[in-house]
Amino acid sequence: MPFINIKTAAPEPTKEQKEQIIKETTEMMVRILGKQKERVMVFIETYGQDSVGVDGKSIEEIKKENK
Repeated sequence: MPFINIKTAAPEPTKEQKEQIIKETTEMMVRILGKQKERVMVFIETYGQDSVGVDGKSIEEIKKENK
């Protein structure tokens, strides 16, 4: 049973966006790896922008600098 964990920085995706991510990720696993659709599990986690960093800075810091 494939478990796919997608992690993203805030803002939280909408319900519709989550549904699309789950659908398309499942389809990809079926198409590319031949997995059974009913066995694919997709988890979506959203982290605050102060909890995700790139290049030594949080996303929150980067957004403040770019304003």
